[in-house]
Formats: sequence, structure tokens, C-alpha cells
Amino acid sequence: MTELILTLLGYLYYAIFILLIARFILSVSNIGPYEVRQWVFRLTEPLLAPIRRRLPSSGGADFSPMVLLLGIWLLRALIESFLS
Repeated sequence: MTELILTLLGYLYYAIFILLIARFILSVSNIGPYEVRQWVFRLTEPLLAPIRRRLPSSGGADFSPMVLLLGIWLLRALIESFLS
């Protein structure tokens, strides 16, 4: 059961990582249909918006994806240490 939970957390982490990379690529380029952009934005924005509101202004750079990935990684490590 522990192995299953850790595997699912790993998959969740990598799925969010891939979505954030896709969001970055779609935001700096003009490739892909508009529906794909909307879909990726709708999946990632609920995770990023609360972080973005709490971070201080950084002059145009958005550090919320890095904070999100670091938080998920730390949560995964914490859960792994409790389950081991």
C-alpha cells in the first residue's frame, strides 16, 4: 500500500511538471490550438493563483511554478519519510 501511494504521488508530481512545461511553451510561442492553451491554463491556474497572490512582486518574473513544484516535492518527501 505504501508503494502505491508513493507511486501515485510521483505520477502526480510529474503530471503537474509536464503541465507547467506545456504552459510555459504555449505562453511563449504561438503553436497549438487555442483549446489546448485554455485546457492547460484551466488545469494549472487553480494551483498557481494562490501561490502567486502570496509571493512578492518580482518585476514580471513568475516564480509560482517553481514554488509549486518545490512544495509538491517536499510534501512527497515528507509523506515518504512518514510511510517508511
